[in-house]
Amino acid sequence: MTQVPTVPKEQRRLHDREIIALAVPAFGALVAEPLFVMVDSAIIGHLGTPQLAGLGVAAALLMTAVSVFVFLAYATTAAVARRVGAGDLQAAIRQGMDGIWLALGLGIAVIGVTLPTAPWLVDLFGASETAAPHAITYLRISSLGIPAMLIVLAATGVLRGLQDTRTPLYVAIGGFAANGGLNAGLVYGADLGIAGSAWGTVIAQCGMAAVYLVVVVRGARRHGSSLRPDAAGIRASAQAGVPLLVRTLSLRAVLMIATAVAARLGDADIAAHQIVLSLWSLMAFALDAIAIAGQAIIGRYLGAGDAVGARQACRRMVQWGVASGVVLGILVLASRPLVTPLFTGDPAVQNTLMPALLVVAVSQPIAGVVFVLDGVLMGAGDGPYLAVAMLLTLAVFAPVALLVPALGGGLTALWWAMTLMMTVRLLTLWWRARSGRWIVTGATR
Repeated sequence: MTQVPTVPKEQRRLHDREIIALAVPAFGALVAEPLFVMVDSAIIGHLGTPQLAGLGVAAALLMTAVSVFVFLAYATTAAVARRVGAGDLQAAIRQGMDGIWLALGLGIAVIGVTLPTAPWLVDLFGASETAAPHAITYLRISSLGIPAMLIVLAATGVLRGLQDTRTPLYVAIGGFAANGGLNAGLVYGADLGIAGSAWGTVIAQCGMAAVYLVVVVRGARRHGSSLRPDAAGIRASAQAGVPLLVRTLSLRAVLMIATAVAARLGDADIAAHQIVLSLWSLMAFALDAIAIAGQAIIGRYLGAGDAVGARQACRRMVQWGVASGVVLGILVLASRPLVTPLFTGDPAVQNTLMPALLVVAVSQPIAGVVFVLDGVLMGAGDGPYLAVAMLLTLAVFAPVALLVPALGGGLTALWWAMTLMMTVRLLTLWWRARSGRWIVTGATR
């Protein structure tokens, strides 16, 4: 970024191979996660509308919990990658174990909160009287799998930091297959209804966590790393995660505000918004895969003390982000006439959806750079800046979005506000990248 020497063609090809090798499996693992909920929805949908509505409420609560604790993966990836770059694999895995112990502790705490408060949480989300019992049943049983879910996040971060995104892909595919089989067998074969679906998902998640733990424990024994919990290490992992938690909560607030505003615009607008948001989220998985590669690569370069290599890798990944955003934008533009009827036959929703998708298409190159720089700064351990930048973005977005209905704007105006949000993120992240202040070399930041 700042005074980056011209990168030889051979070095660019090396960066490209690294990015592809890490990003492609990461994308597969990212896409596999929401498929868990899709399988549950398909199976439970045949039980009845109240059961499906109950799943929708419980799944929203569970996905919120997982997204809040995603810092377990991000912070662990950066910390482990630095130690890998420094050539200290023993310390790298030890750092990863601290993240896994933190995940276990947080998971147990979440169970302690969720079990007694499940009825209140379901009511808070506005579940109907017929759907609420099913939501409570699913939520209480599924909460037992939260420690496993969080261990999976932390262990995924360990392997990404070790420059391994293939194992998470294989585990995600295996977990997806097991989840589908268990759900079908327990819901229909054992006639357990929605409870069977919840138990199937919990068993699949525990199986995934077990596989990860076997892989990490083997690595720890190979390199002589201790498996015992270390209070100082766990505390350091938690401290590194706090800024990323603030960043994630701020981003969740942006999405919640957007959905709340869309709901005030009318039924056609909220229906179209959900479709646009689903497509936007799907494209975010593709861009996030490059960001994950950035976390691992940048952390390794900085750990090795190679500031020039980190700058060169950052520049190349930004180019990848721009190119990916342009491709995704073109795909959205080209597929609009096909996608719209696929999701809805309502003319009012279709008319609302088409111009909003145009805005999303235009904004994809911006999103491409934002995701990449987000990953670069995470890999550098620059969490405090990311937290401040996201809070600033929220402060700009919230009043603009809330003015949309007041000024008579529709869904297209709301998605222009979302584009403004991404532009503010772009400016804050680009400024930081150009400043070079994120470049702190060494095994620890």
